[in-house]
Amino acid sequence: MVSLICTLQSHRDDVNCCAFSGSLLATCSADKSVCVYSSRDFSELPFSPLTGHGYGVHCCCFSACGQYLASCSTDATTVVWSMNTGEIEAVLEHPGRSPVRVCAFSPDSSYLVSGGSDGTIALWDFTSRTLRRTGAVTDTSIVACSFTPCGQLFVTGSTYGDLRLWDLDMNHLHAEKNAHDLGVCCCQFAPQIMKGTGGCVQFQLASCGQDSLLKIWIVSLLSAAGIKMQLAHTLTGQSAPVLSCAYSADGQMLVSGSVDKTVTVYQANEGILLYTLNQHDRYVTACAFSPTAPLIATGSMDKSVNIWKVEDGSCAQGKSFPDEAASVSSSEGRKSCGHSRLMVSEWSEEDVLAWLREEGLEAVIDIFKSNNIDGEELLSLTKETLSSELHIESLGLRSKVIKKIEDLKMAPVSNGTPDEYLCPITREIMKDPVIAADGYSYEREAIESWISTKSRTSPMTNLPLQTTLLTPNRTLKMAIFRWTTCQ
Repeated sequence: MVSLICTLQSHRDDVNCCAFSGSLLATCSADKSVCVYSSRDFSELPFSPLTGHGYGVHCCCFSACGQYLASCSTDATTVVWSMNTGEIEAVLEHPGRSPVRVCAFSPDSSYLVSGGSDGTIALWDFTSRTLRRTGAVTDTSIVACSFTPCGQLFVTGSTYGDLRLWDLDMNHLHAEKNAHDLGVCCCQFAPQIMKGTGGCVQFQLASCGQDSLLKIWIVSLLSAAGIKMQLAHTLTGQSAPVLSCAYSADGQMLVSGSVDKTVTVYQANEGILLYTLNQHDRYVTACAFSPTAPLIATGSMDKSVNIWKVEDGSCAQGKSFPDEAASVSSSEGRKSCGHSRLMVSEWSEEDVLAWLREEGLEAVIDIFKSNNIDGEELLSLTKETLSSELHIESLGLRSKVIKKIEDLKMAPVSNGTPDEYLCPITREIMKDPVIAADGYSYEREAIESWISTKSRTSPMTNLPLQTTLLTPNRTLKMAIFRWTTCQ
C-alpha cells in the first residue's frame, strides 16, 4: 500500500520540481526559492530556503554524491549550490540568455545539461563549470531531459511533442516526432541498463505529455543500424495532461502526476496500474522517488509537497487512496491548517477561529464563536459592524482585525488566486496592471523598475523590448477588482 506520511508547506507558490539525493529532498517553486529538507525526518535544513534566483525556479536536481544541487530559472541561469553550506558554487548563464526550463546531471556528475525556452540546449562540463557544447531545436521550448544510465547519451523533450537523443558531442542521433501530441512535459530513463537480443544495449525510457498519456519506450543501441526506439506501453491511468514522471531506484515502479490532481503508481515493466493517490488540491506538477528509502515526493500547484511511503502491496493493483492522511506535518513555523486549502469564503466557523489564533487575535475568539462567524461573514465585516454588531469596544482592536481581513483578501498566497492576476515579477496580485511590449501584463511599478535596471529586456522571455511604452490593462484591472471583492 501507499500512505501519506508528511506534508511540507514551505513554498508560497506553485511547486515545480522535487528531487531526492541519498539523504536530502529539494523542492523548487515559482516563488523563486529552493527548499532543502533532511529525508530522515523532513525537517528543513538551517540554510533553507535558497534564494539566489531572480524569478521562478523550474527544475532542480542533485549530483550523484548529493554534494551539489543544481536549479534553473526564468532568470536564464542554472545555479549550483553546495549542500554543505547552502552557498552558491557557480552561476551558469544559459546561451542566449533564454529562460532555463530544465536541467539534469549525468549519472557520474561529469556533465550537466540544461534546456531553454528558445529551444537551446547547453551541455556543461561540471568539473570545470564551463560550457562544453550547445545545440538547438527550432521553434520550440526544451522542457524535459534525462541521461541514460551509462551517461553517454541524453534525451530531450519539447513543447513541440518530440523526443530527441543526443551524444556528448551534441550530435543528434534520433528523433521520435509526435511522441506526445501537444507537447512533452517530462521524461526519465530507468536507472538500469538492459540487454536486448543479439547482445545490443537497451534502456527503458518513460515520457509524459499534454495528451494525458504516460508512455514507456525501449531505446536500443544497434551497432550497425544506430538507434531504435520502440513504444512498449501506453498508460492511460490519468484523465488530463500528465506533467511529471519518475522511476524508482530499482526501475520496477513508475510514478506520475497530472492536471487531474492525481498521482499514479505503476509496475513499470508491464505497465500495470498499482495505486491512484488523490491528496493534492490542484495540478500535480512534480514527483520523485527516493534512491535510498521507499518514499515518493509529489509537488503541486497547491503549494504543498506530499511525502508518501510505499510498502509491499503490488497485489492491490488499481487501488485508490483518497484520504491517506496517516500522519501530516509541516515545516517548523509554517501553517498547515485545513482552512489554508480553501477559499476564505468557504471557511467554516472552526476555520475562522483557527485563523484568529494564527494571527494573534485571541481577544476576539469568544466573540466570533458566539456569533457563529464563518468565512463569508468574515469577509463582510467592517469597523462599523465590529462595533455595532459584535460590540468590540477597543478601536485599536477593531482596526487590527480589519487590517488582518484586508491582508487576507489581498494575500498573494491564498489558494485559488488565478495566476493571470499575479504580476510575473513580484508574484503579487496586481493593482495597476499594464501591458509591456512583450505582450505580458505586469504591475506598473514593478515593470518600470525592471526596465530601468535590466537594460530593457523582457522579464518573461529575456529578449529585448522593442519599446518601453506601457499600456494600461483596464480589462484585467476590473477583473481583479471583481475577484478580490468577491473573496
